[in-house]
Amino acid sequence: MSYSSVLGGRRHRFESLARLLAAASSERSGDRLAGLAAASEQERVAARWALAEVPLADFLAEPLIPYETDDVTRLILDTHDAAAFAPVASMTVGGFREWLLSEAASPQTLAAVSPGLTPEMVAAVSKLMGNADLVAVARKVSVVTAFRSTIGLPGRLATRLQPNHPTDDPAGVAAALLDGLLLGSGDAVIGINPATDSPRAVRDLLELLDGVIRRYEIPTQSCVLSHVTTSMDLMERGAPVDLVFQSIAGTQAANASFGVTLGLLDEAYEAALKLERGTVGTNVMYFETGQGSALSAGAHHGVDQQTVEARAYAVARRYDPLLVNTVVGFIGPEYLYDGRQILRAALEDHFCGKLLGLPMGLDICYTNHADADDDDVATMLTMLGVAGASFVICTPGGDDIMLNYQSASYHDALYLREVLGLRPAPEFETWLASIGLLDERGGIREVSGEIHPLTAIAGRESAA
Repeated sequence: MSYSSVLGGRRHRFESLARLLAAASSERSGDRLAGLAAASEQERVAARWALAEVPLADFLAEPLIPYETDDVTRLILDTHDAAAFAPVASMTVGGFREWLLSEAASPQTLAAVSPGLTPEMVAAVSKLMGNADLVAVARKVSVVTAFRSTIGLPGRLATRLQPNHPTDDPAGVAAALLDGLLLGSGDAVIGINPATDSPRAVRDLLELLDGVIRRYEIPTQSCVLSHVTTSMDLMERGAPVDLVFQSIAGTQAANASFGVTLGLLDEAYEAALKLERGTVGTNVMYFETGQGSALSAGAHHGVDQQTVEARAYAVARRYDPLLVNTVVGFIGPEYLYDGRQILRAALEDHFCGKLLGLPMGLDICYTNHADADDDDVATMLTMLGVAGASFVICTPGGDDIMLNYQSASYHDALYLREVLGLRPAPEFETWLASIGLLDERGGIREVSGEIHPLTAIAGRESAA
Protein backbone atom coordinates (compact mmCIF):
# COMPACT_ATOMS: atom_id res chain seq x y z
CA MET A 1 0.00 0.00 0.00
CA SER A 2 1.28 3.48 -0.85
CA TYR A 3 0.71 6.71 1.04
CA SER A 4 0.84 10.36 -0.04
CA SER A 5 0.21 13.93 1.01
CA VAL A 6 0.29 17.34 -0.66
CA LEU A 7 2.49 20.04 0.84
CA GLY A 8 3.21 23.40 -0.79
CA GLY A 9 1.53 22.31 -3.98
CA ARG A 10 3.73 19.23 -4.33
CA ARG A 11 2.53 15.66 -3.86
CA HIS A 12 4.86 13.44 -1.83
CA ARG A 13 4.44 9.67 -2.28
CA PHE A 14 5.67 6.91 0.03
CA GLU A 15 5.59 3.43 -1.45
CA SER A 16 5.11 1.52 1.81
CA LEU A 17 4.29 1.93 5.47
CA ALA A 18 7.95 1.26 6.32
CA ARG A 19 9.07 4.03 3.97
CA LEU A 20 6.48 6.41 5.42
CA LEU A 21 7.63 5.76 8.98
CA ALA A 22 11.27 6.26 8.05
CA ALA A 23 10.59 9.55 6.27
CA ALA A 24 8.52 10.78 9.24
CA SER A 25 11.32 10.13 11.74
CA SER A 26 13.29 12.91 13.32
CA GLU A 27 16.71 13.39 11.77
CA ARG A 28 19.29 10.88 12.93
CA SER A 29 22.57 9.81 11.44
CA GLY A 30 21.74 6.10 11.43
CA ASP A 31 18.76 6.50 9.13
CA ARG A 32 20.83 8.80 6.93
CA LEU A 33 23.58 6.15 6.80
CA ALA A 34 21.02 3.50 5.81
CA GLY A 35 19.49 5.64 3.07
CA LEU A 36 16.14 5.76 4.87
CA ALA A 37 15.97 9.37 6.08
CA ALA A 38 13.72 12.00 4.54
CA ALA A 39 15.45 13.81 1.68
CA SER A 40 14.44 17.21 3.09
CA GLU A 41 12.58 18.81 5.97
CA GLN A 42 9.69 19.35 3.57
CA GLU A 43 9.50 15.63 2.86
CA ARG A 44 9.68 14.90 6.60
CA VAL A 45 6.70 17.19 7.28
CA ALA A 46 4.79 15.69 4.34
CA ALA A 47 5.43 12.20 5.70
CA ARG A 48 4.13 13.18 9.12
CA TRP A 49 1.06 14.72 7.52
CA ALA A 50 0.38 11.44 5.70
CA LEU A 51 1.22 9.34 8.75
CA ALA A 52 -1.33 11.21 10.85
CA GLU A 53 -4.07 9.89 8.54
CA VAL A 54 -3.05 6.22 8.75
CA PRO A 55 -5.49 4.04 10.73
CA LEU A 56 -3.87 2.21 13.64
CA ALA A 57 -5.39 -1.00 12.28
CA ASP A 58 -3.14 -0.74 9.20
CA PHE A 59 -0.19 -1.79 11.37
CA LEU A 60 -1.90 -5.12 11.98
CA ALA A 61 -2.73 -5.62 8.30
CA GLU A 62 0.64 -4.53 6.85
CA PRO A 63 3.59 -5.99 8.81
CA LEU A 64 6.80 -4.05 8.22
CA ILE A 65 8.83 -7.26 8.23
CA PRO A 66 7.20 -10.40 6.77
CA TYR A 67 5.41 -12.68 9.23
CA GLU A 68 6.81 -15.78 7.53
CA THR A 69 10.46 -14.85 7.96
CA ASP A 70 10.66 -13.02 11.28
CA ASP A 71 9.78 -14.43 14.69
CA VAL A 72 9.50 -10.97 16.27
CA THR A 73 6.76 -10.10 13.78
CA ARG A 74 5.03 -13.37 14.63
CA LEU A 75 5.34 -12.60 18.33
CA ILE A 76 3.83 -9.14 17.86
CA LEU A 77 0.86 -10.31 15.82
CA ASP A 78 0.19 -13.64 17.55
CA THR A 79 0.06 -12.07 21.01
CA HIS A 80 -1.92 -8.99 20.03
CA ASP A 81 -4.82 -8.41 22.44
CA ALA A 82 -7.78 -7.41 20.28
CA ALA A 83 -10.03 -6.69 23.27
CA ALA A 84 -7.51 -4.26 24.78
CA PHE A 85 -7.09 -2.62 21.37
CA ALA A 86 -10.83 -2.10 20.86
CA PRO A 87 -11.09 1.36 22.54
CA VAL A 88 -8.56 2.84 20.08
CA ALA A 89 -9.11 0.53 17.09
CA SER A 90 -10.98 3.14 15.05
CA MET A 91 -8.37 5.87 15.56
CA THR A 92 -5.80 7.15 13.12
CA VAL A 93 -2.24 7.80 14.25
CA GLY A 94 -3.04 11.50 14.51
CA GLY A 95 -6.24 10.83 16.44
CA PHE A 96 -4.33 8.51 18.75
CA ARG A 97 -1.87 11.32 19.49
CA GLU A 98 -4.66 13.68 20.42
CA TRP A 99 -6.25 11.03 22.63
CA LEU A 100 -2.96 10.27 24.41
CA LEU A 101 -2.54 13.93 25.28
CA SER A 102 -6.13 14.28 26.54
CA GLU A 103 -7.49 13.68 30.02
CA ALA A 104 -9.35 10.65 28.66
CA ALA A 105 -6.02 8.79 28.52
CA SER A 106 -5.70 8.34 32.27
CA PRO A 107 -3.04 6.11 33.83
CA GLN A 108 -5.63 3.39 34.35
CA THR A 109 -6.91 3.64 30.78
CA LEU A 110 -3.40 3.54 29.33
CA ALA A 111 -2.58 0.43 31.37
CA ALA A 112 -5.73 -1.28 30.05
CA VAL A 113 -5.01 -0.36 26.41
CA SER A 114 -1.31 -1.28 26.54
CA PRO A 115 -1.63 -5.01 25.63
CA GLY A 116 -3.51 -3.98 22.48
CA LEU A 117 -0.76 -1.68 21.21
CA THR A 118 1.96 -2.89 18.89
CA PRO A 119 5.47 -1.43 18.74
CA GLU A 120 4.81 -0.04 15.28
CA MET A 121 1.74 1.87 16.54
CA VAL A 122 3.60 3.52 19.39
CA ALA A 123 6.64 4.26 17.23
CA ALA A 124 4.36 5.88 14.65
CA VAL A 125 2.60 8.15 17.12
CA SER A 126 5.90 9.15 18.73
CA LYS A 127 7.01 10.54 15.35
CA LEU A 128 4.13 13.04 15.49
CA MET A 129 4.94 14.23 19.00
CA GLY A 130 7.22 16.96 20.26
CA ASN A 131 9.63 16.34 23.10
CA ALA A 132 7.20 17.86 25.62
CA ASP A 133 4.43 15.58 24.32
CA LEU A 134 6.63 12.52 24.86
CA VAL A 135 7.35 13.62 28.44
CA ALA A 136 3.72 14.43 29.25
CA VAL A 137 2.33 11.08 28.10
CA ALA A 138 5.13 8.90 29.49
CA ARG A 139 4.72 10.60 32.86
CA LYS A 140 1.17 9.26 33.10
CA VAL A 141 2.31 5.65 32.89
CA SER A 142 3.53 3.77 35.96
CA VAL A 143 5.00 0.29 35.51
CA VAL A 144 5.84 -1.39 38.82
CA THR A 145 8.15 -4.42 39.07
CA ALA A 146 9.90 -6.11 41.97
CA PHE A 147 12.54 -8.64 43.00
CA ARG A 148 14.17 -7.62 46.30
CA SER A 149 13.26 -3.98 45.77
CA THR A 150 10.20 -2.43 44.17
CA ILE A 151 10.90 -0.38 41.04
CA GLY A 152 8.70 2.16 39.25
CA LEU A 153 6.44 3.46 42.00
CA PRO A 154 5.30 7.09 41.55
CA GLY A 155 7.66 9.58 43.17
CA ARG A 156 10.58 7.16 43.09
CA LEU A 157 13.76 7.00 41.01
CA ALA A 158 15.95 3.92 41.20
CA THR A 159 19.53 3.56 39.99
CA ARG A 160 21.72 0.85 38.59
CA LEU A 161 25.07 0.96 40.36
CA GLN A 162 27.61 0.06 37.66
CA PRO A 163 31.02 -0.72 39.22
CA ASN A 164 32.76 -1.89 36.04
CA HIS A 165 36.50 -2.53 35.95
CA PRO A 166 38.70 -3.13 32.86
CA THR A 167 40.21 -6.31 34.36
CA ASP A 168 37.34 -7.33 36.68
CA ASP A 169 39.71 -6.73 39.60
CA PRO A 170 37.79 -7.43 42.85
CA ALA A 171 39.38 -4.51 44.70
CA GLY A 172 38.54 -2.10 41.88
CA VAL A 173 34.98 -3.36 41.65
CA ALA A 174 34.61 -3.15 45.44
CA ALA A 175 35.87 0.45 45.52
CA ALA A 176 33.36 1.56 42.88
CA LEU A 177 30.64 -0.44 44.64
CA LEU A 178 31.37 1.23 47.97
CA ASP A 179 31.39 4.65 46.35
CA GLY A 180 27.95 4.02 44.88
CA LEU A 181 26.39 2.62 48.03
CA LEU A 182 27.63 5.56 50.11
CA LEU A 183 25.93 7.86 47.60
CA GLY A 184 22.62 6.00 47.79
CA SER A 185 22.91 4.16 44.47
CA GLY A 186 22.03 0.57 43.62
CA ASP A 187 18.33 0.09 44.36
CA ALA A 188 17.45 -1.02 40.82
CA VAL A 189 20.39 -3.40 40.52
CA ILE A 190 24.10 -3.65 41.13
CA GLY A 191 25.13 -4.58 37.63
CA ILE A 192 28.60 -5.29 36.25
CA ASN A 193 29.58 -5.53 32.60
CA PRO A 194 32.31 -8.18 32.79
CA ALA A 195 35.53 -7.65 30.88
CA THR A 196 35.32 -11.29 29.80
CA ASP A 197 32.43 -13.69 29.39
CA SER A 198 34.32 -16.64 30.86
CA PRO A 199 32.13 -18.56 33.31
CA ARG A 200 34.81 -18.47 35.99
CA ALA A 201 35.24 -14.70 35.85
CA VAL A 202 31.48 -14.15 35.79
CA ARG A 203 30.98 -16.47 38.76
CA ASP A 204 33.65 -14.66 40.77
CA LEU A 205 31.83 -11.37 40.22
CA LEU A 206 28.46 -12.89 41.08
CA GLU A 207 29.82 -14.28 44.34
CA LEU A 208 31.44 -10.94 45.21
CA LEU A 209 28.14 -9.09 44.75
CA ASP A 210 26.08 -11.77 46.45
CA GLY A 211 28.42 -11.73 49.44
CA VAL A 212 28.09 -7.96 49.87
CA ILE A 213 24.30 -8.02 49.46
CA ARG A 214 23.87 -10.83 51.99
CA ARG A 215 26.44 -9.55 54.50
CA TYR A 216 24.94 -6.06 54.68
CA GLU A 217 21.34 -7.21 54.05
CA ILE A 218 20.93 -4.81 51.13
CA PRO A 219 17.46 -5.03 49.56
CA THR A 220 18.63 -5.07 45.97
CA GLN A 221 19.58 -7.53 43.26
CA SER A 222 22.79 -8.25 41.40
CA CYS A 223 23.46 -8.93 37.76
CA VAL A 224 26.62 -9.69 35.83
CA LEU A 225 25.80 -8.84 32.24
CA SER A 226 27.15 -11.98 30.62
CA HIS A 227 25.57 -13.72 27.64
CA VAL A 228 22.37 -15.56 28.48
CA THR A 229 23.98 -18.93 27.77
CA THR A 230 26.69 -18.20 30.35
CA SER A 231 24.03 -17.31 32.91
CA MET A 232 22.11 -20.52 32.16
CA ASP A 233 25.24 -22.61 32.62
CA LEU A 234 26.05 -20.89 35.90
CA MET A 235 22.49 -21.33 37.20
CA GLU A 236 22.81 -25.07 36.56
CA ARG A 237 26.04 -25.04 38.57
CA GLY A 238 24.47 -23.29 41.55
CA ALA A 239 25.95 -19.82 41.08
CA PRO A 240 24.07 -16.98 42.84
CA VAL A 241 22.27 -15.56 39.79
CA ASP A 242 19.58 -13.01 40.65
CA LEU A 243 18.67 -11.49 37.28
CA VAL A 244 19.27 -12.98 33.85
CA PHE A 245 20.58 -10.39 31.38
CA GLN A 246 20.54 -10.22 27.61
CA SER A 247 20.88 -7.58 24.91
CA ILE A 248 17.95 -7.86 22.52
CA ALA A 249 16.82 -6.24 19.27
CA GLY A 250 13.71 -5.88 17.14
CA THR A 251 14.23 -8.48 14.42
CA GLN A 252 14.98 -12.19 14.36
CA ALA A 253 18.18 -11.58 12.40
CA ALA A 254 19.40 -8.90 14.81
CA ASN A 255 18.79 -11.17 17.78
CA ALA A 256 20.67 -13.92 15.96
CA SER A 257 23.63 -11.53 15.77
CA PHE A 258 23.51 -11.46 19.58
CA GLY A 259 23.43 -15.26 19.61
CA VAL A 260 19.89 -15.54 20.97
CA THR A 261 16.47 -16.80 19.92
CA LEU A 262 13.10 -16.47 21.57
CA GLY A 263 13.28 -20.15 22.48
CA LEU A 264 16.59 -19.63 24.27
CA LEU A 265 15.17 -16.68 26.19
CA ASP A 266 12.17 -18.82 27.15
CA GLU A 267 14.52 -21.40 28.68
CA ALA A 268 16.51 -18.81 30.60
CA TYR A 269 13.36 -17.16 31.95
CA GLU A 270 11.97 -20.45 33.27
CA ALA A 271 15.31 -21.37 34.83
CA ALA A 272 15.57 -18.05 36.65
CA LEU A 273 12.01 -18.28 37.97
CA LYS A 274 12.74 -21.69 39.47
CA LEU A 275 15.55 -20.25 41.62
CA GLU A 276 12.99 -18.19 43.62
CA ARG A 277 15.65 -15.74 44.83
CA GLY A 278 13.36 -12.71 44.94
CA THR A 279 11.82 -11.60 48.23
CA VAL A 280 9.17 -9.07 47.20
CA GLY A 281 8.60 -10.03 43.56
CA THR A 282 9.32 -12.45 40.74
CA ASN A 283 10.52 -10.24 37.88
CA VAL A 284 13.79 -11.97 36.96
CA MET A 285 14.91 -10.59 33.58
CA TYR A 286 17.02 -7.58 32.68
CA PHE A 287 17.20 -6.46 29.03
CA GLU A 288 19.22 -3.80 27.26
CA THR A 289 18.44 -2.34 23.85
CA GLY A 290 19.65 0.54 21.71
CA GLN A 291 18.79 2.32 18.50
CA GLY A 292 21.11 1.26 15.69
CA SER A 293 21.85 -2.29 16.85
CA ALA A 294 19.82 -3.88 14.04
CA LEU A 295 21.32 -1.55 11.45
CA SER A 296 24.86 -2.26 12.65
CA ALA A 297 24.13 -5.98 12.20
CA GLY A 298 22.66 -5.46 8.72
CA ALA A 299 19.38 -6.80 10.09
CA HIS A 300 16.98 -3.85 9.92
CA HIS A 301 15.07 -4.93 6.78
CA GLY A 302 14.73 -1.36 5.55
CA VAL A 303 12.92 -0.22 8.70
CA ASP A 304 14.05 2.96 10.47
CA GLN A 305 16.11 2.50 13.61
CA GLN A 306 13.58 3.95 16.05
CA THR A 307 10.79 1.64 14.87
CA VAL A 308 13.11 -1.38 15.00
CA GLU A 309 14.05 -0.34 18.53
CA ALA A 310 10.39 -0.28 19.57
CA ARG A 311 9.98 -3.81 18.18
CA ALA A 312 12.63 -4.97 20.68
CA TYR A 313 10.18 -3.99 23.41
CA ALA A 314 7.77 -6.67 22.18
CA VAL A 315 10.49 -9.21 22.89
CA ALA A 316 11.09 -7.72 26.34
CA ARG A 317 7.46 -7.66 27.47
CA ARG A 318 7.11 -11.37 26.69
CA TYR A 319 9.22 -12.01 29.82
CA ASP A 320 7.77 -9.50 32.29
CA PRO A 321 11.22 -8.08 33.11
CA LEU A 322 12.35 -6.24 36.22
CA LEU A 323 14.30 -3.71 34.14
CA VAL A 324 14.59 -2.63 30.51
CA ASN A 325 17.40 -0.23 29.70
CA THR A 326 17.83 1.64 26.44
CA VAL A 327 21.50 2.51 26.04
CA VAL A 328 20.76 5.50 23.88
CA GLY A 329 24.17 6.93 23.01
CA PHE A 330 26.39 3.90 23.43
CA ILE A 331 26.58 2.68 19.82
CA GLY A 332 28.05 5.98 18.65
CA PRO A 333 27.56 9.00 16.39
CA GLU A 334 27.13 6.81 13.32
CA TYR A 335 23.61 6.18 14.62
CA LEU A 336 22.89 9.17 16.91
CA TYR A 337 25.21 11.97 15.93
CA ASP A 338 24.93 14.55 18.68
CA GLY A 339 23.30 15.49 21.96
CA ARG A 340 20.12 16.61 20.24
CA GLN A 341 19.64 13.30 18.45
CA ILE A 342 20.49 11.33 21.59
CA LEU A 343 17.95 13.30 23.64
CA ARG A 344 15.22 12.74 21.06
CA ALA A 345 15.98 9.02 20.93
CA ALA A 346 15.94 8.77 24.72
CA LEU A 347 12.52 10.41 24.97
CA GLU A 348 11.11 8.27 22.16
CA ASP A 349 12.43 5.02 23.59
CA HIS A 350 11.17 5.81 27.07
CA PHE A 351 7.74 6.83 25.75
CA CYS A 352 7.37 3.74 23.54
CA GLY A 353 8.53 1.34 26.22
CA LYS A 354 6.24 2.79 28.87
CA LEU A 355 3.20 2.65 26.53
CA LEU A 356 3.97 -1.00 25.86
CA GLY A 357 3.98 -1.71 29.60
CA LEU A 358 7.69 -1.93 30.29
CA PRO A 359 9.74 -0.68 33.29
CA MET A 360 11.93 1.65 31.24
CA GLY A 361 15.22 3.04 32.37
CA LEU A 362 18.09 4.62 30.50
CA ASP A 363 21.81 4.73 30.24
CA ILE A 364 22.06 8.44 29.49
CA CYS A 365 25.39 8.23 27.78
CA TYR A 366 27.60 9.17 24.85
CA THR A 367 30.83 7.93 23.33
CA ASN A 368 33.86 10.19 23.29
CA HIS A 369 33.73 10.73 19.52
CA ALA A 370 30.08 11.94 19.58
CA ASP A 371 29.16 15.61 19.44
CA ALA A 372 27.87 15.62 23.02
CA ASP A 373 29.04 16.61 26.49
CA ASP A 374 28.09 16.50 30.16
CA ASP A 375 25.56 19.30 29.73
CA ASP A 376 23.69 17.05 27.33
CA VAL A 377 23.67 14.35 30.00
CA ALA A 378 22.24 16.83 32.52
CA THR A 379 19.51 17.90 30.10
CA MET A 380 18.56 14.33 29.28
CA LEU A 381 18.64 13.30 32.92
CA THR A 382 16.33 16.13 33.92
CA MET A 383 13.82 15.54 31.13
CA LEU A 384 13.71 11.79 31.73
CA GLY A 385 13.26 12.37 35.44
CA VAL A 386 10.26 14.58 34.72
CA ALA A 387 8.98 11.92 32.29
CA GLY A 388 9.02 9.31 35.06
CA ALA A 389 11.88 7.01 34.11
CA SER A 390 11.98 3.96 36.38
CA PHE A 391 15.76 4.04 36.81
CA VAL A 392 19.00 5.43 35.40
CA ILE A 393 22.49 4.00 35.10
CA CYS A 394 25.14 5.50 37.41
CA THR A 395 28.92 5.15 37.13
CA PRO A 396 31.74 6.54 39.30
CA GLY A 397 32.27 10.13 38.22
CA GLY A 398 30.12 9.58 35.14
CA ASP A 399 33.03 7.79 33.43
CA ASP A 400 32.94 4.08 32.68
CA ILE A 401 36.60 3.08 32.60
CA MET A 402 35.89 -0.38 31.19
CA LEU A 403 33.39 0.39 28.42
CA ASN A 404 35.11 3.75 27.72
CA TYR A 405 32.07 5.99 27.48
CA GLN A 406 30.47 8.79 29.48
CA SER A 407 27.28 8.34 31.49
CA ALA A 408 25.48 9.77 34.51
CA SER A 409 27.26 9.67 37.88
CA TYR A 410 26.10 8.74 41.37
CA HIS A 411 26.02 12.48 42.13
CA ASP A 412 23.81 13.12 39.09
CA ALA A 413 21.16 10.79 40.52
CA LEU A 414 21.31 12.67 43.83
CA TYR A 415 20.77 15.93 41.93
CA LEU A 416 17.73 14.52 40.15
CA ARG A 417 16.17 13.14 43.31
CA GLU A 418 16.68 16.46 45.08
CA VAL A 419 15.31 18.84 42.42
CA LEU A 420 12.32 16.65 41.52
CA GLY A 421 11.54 15.42 45.03
CA LEU A 422 12.15 11.79 44.10
CA ARG A 423 13.12 9.02 46.50
CA PRO A 424 14.84 5.63 46.20
CA ALA A 425 12.94 2.37 46.05
CA PRO A 426 11.08 1.97 49.38
CA GLU A 427 12.95 -1.09 50.64
CA PHE A 428 16.30 0.49 49.77
CA GLU A 429 15.30 3.79 51.36
CA THR A 430 14.52 1.96 54.61
CA TRP A 431 17.91 0.25 54.46
CA LEU A 432 19.73 3.54 53.86
CA ALA A 433 18.00 4.99 56.91
CA SER A 434 18.84 1.94 59.02
CA ILE A 435 22.59 2.31 58.40
CA GLY A 436 22.54 6.05 59.04
CA LEU A 437 22.98 7.31 55.49
CA LEU A 438 19.81 9.43 55.27
CA ASP A 439 19.60 12.88 56.81
CA GLU A 440 16.49 14.56 58.19
CA ARG A 441 15.38 15.69 54.70
CA GLY A 442 15.83 12.26 53.16
CA GLY A 443 19.11 13.21 51.47
CA ILE A 444 22.41 11.36 51.70
CA ARG A 445 24.37 12.14 54.85
CA GLU A 446 28.13 12.64 54.85
CA VAL A 447 29.81 9.90 56.87
CA SER A 448 33.24 9.23 58.25
CA GLY A 449 35.10 6.59 56.28
CA GLU A 450 36.84 5.36 59.42
CA ILE A 451 33.69 4.44 61.28
CA HIS A 452 31.13 3.55 58.65
CA PRO A 453 30.42 -0.21 58.48
CA LEU A 454 30.29 -0.27 54.68
CA THR A 455 33.95 0.69 54.39
CA ALA A 456 34.71 -2.91 55.26
CA ILE A 457 33.66 -3.86 51.72
CA ALA A 458 36.73 -2.34 50.07
CA GLY A 459 39.13 -3.54 52.74
CA ARG A 460 37.82 -7.10 52.70
CA GLU A 461 37.91 -7.38 48.91
CA SER A 462 41.41 -5.86 48.74
CA ALA A 463 42.64 -8.49 51.17
CA ALA A 464 41.05 -11.22 49.06
